[in-house]
Amino acid sequence: MILSVTHVTTYRYDAPVRGAVQSLRLTPSLCDGQRVIRWQIGVEGGMRGAAFRDGAGDWIESWSLRGPATEIAVSVSGEVATTDMAGVLRGHREQVPPEVYLRDTASTRSEAGLVDLAHAGIEGATGALDRAHRLAAAVAEAVAYKPGATEAHTTAAEALALGEGVCQDHAHVLIACARLLETPARYVSGYLEAGSDMAQEAAHAWAELWIEGLGWVGFDPANACCPDTRYIRLGSGLDAQDAAPVRGVARGRVTESLDVSVAVAAVQQ
Repeated sequence: MILSVTHVTTYRYDAPVRGAVQSLRLTPSLCDGQRVIRWQIGVEGGMRGAAFRDGAGDWIESWSLRGPATEIAVSVSGEVATTDMAGVLRGHREQVPPEVYLRDTASTRSEAGLVDLAHAGIEGATGALDRAHRLAAAVAEAVAYKPGATEAHTTAAEALALGEGVCQDHAHVLIACARLLETPARYVSGYLEAGSDMAQEAAHAWAELWIEGLGWVGFDPANACCPDTRYIRLGSGLDAQDAAPVRGVARGRVTESLDVSVAVAAVQQ
């Protein structure tokens, strides 16, 4: 499938900022399941700086902008050809060992409810892959998809206790449960070409679990499936903050507001 993406992130300030520096993880991953046809990243009024591929295999660009400015717009547009890999991440070169992703963060720290869900979810499993599928299904059942039910800093334990959340919460809960079972797990940011019956926010997120003999395998509890041709992978991290597509700082004592617009469409089957 060929997917077309248009993504604009706009930061607005109540007073002019003197400048800003941003780190962008907005380039599709190099892997067997996707091939970039064209891709362009821009920051209105900004200057592109250094770029590099980190140890996790993600391409990161730095941008800077001189003020005064009351608005910063980060734009992405392009097309990507995708292939269904049944959720398995193949051909992705990285140097970080899977064991690194056993480390908890504030967003994925274990609590009693997560422990109970993790152990109940894998009951009757007949192998590592089956266990991962059962765990993802248990998370999908335990946390209903509801936009606006949680906030950016809601933890996995809080989302589980609430019983509602968005894709970020589903990913965090699955990651927390997997790590409790000594399975390396990480957060993945990207895009989804969603039909009317699929969950999607401004962008999308899911989790990858390390399965011995297969490698990293993606699971999207928000949509009860593994990533397929409708998904574009951007990057990964320990949690949502670590894998954020846009990170940065602005100079000035200001109040910031954020507006995100994402359009993903299939232009060819």
